[in-house]
Amino acid sequence: MRTLLLLCTAFAAAAFAQTPAPSPSLKTTGKFYELRIYHAAPGKLEELHDRFRKHTNKLFVKHGMEIVGFWGPTEKEKGASSDLIYILAYPSREAREASWKAFRTDPDWIAASKASEANGKLVDKVDSVYMNEVDYFKAKK
Repeated sequence: MRTLLLLCTAFAAAAFAQTPAPSPSLKTTGKFYELRIYHAAPGKLEELHDRFRKHTNKLFVKHGMEIVGFWGPTEKEKGASSDLIYILAYPSREAREASWKAFRTDPDWIAASKASEANGKLVDKVDSVYMNEVDYFKAKK
């Protein structure tokens, strides 16, 4: 798990640096992945977890998003009290766009979001990194 978190952090850091075109080792077919890091508003991380637990995950599945996993940093200086990290998979980048469009306009999401933020916003910032698999690794199914 620690290795996966370090790998995710490395992906995020690489995505924000100015880098050349994607490596030829990245597959152009297969699943399309998205690493998302939510930086919760001060004191709101548990409320954010609760919203995922009760509402968001069901809606992700409803809209065709495959949940790969969720993680939280273990070190305070790395966001243990504020960050939620997760990865979603989609059949393609186009499928990702369609899923998020449907998710954002879903009346159940709109109601859950509004209710969960009645006492203030839960998320200050979202970082998102789009990823393709490399050609020398096959994920377990």
